[in-house]
Amino acid sequence: MSAPPPPVSLSSLKPGSRCTVVRISGNGGIDHRLLDLGFVPETPVRVLRRAPLGDPASYQLRGFEICLRDSEADRIWVRPETA
Repeated sequence: MSAPPPPVSLSSLKPGSRCTVVRISGNGGIDHRLLDLGFVPETPVRVLRRAPLGDPASYQLRGFEICLRDSEADRIWVRPETA
């Protein structure tokens, strides 16, 4: 049995990817807001699409869609699903 992939930032994933939230890094109000929006550990997330210039991106979690800038998504560490 292989080891699970290491955590990566949510902003590094391509559209169509699925992952699970591991943790939120950093301090400050945005981190608490991300937790309030549902980015809590063990939450499944799907990357839906990116803007034409790459930033922001849309994500689906807990039955809703949210757009985050890469600077916000960089604070969310996830474990990508393996095929």
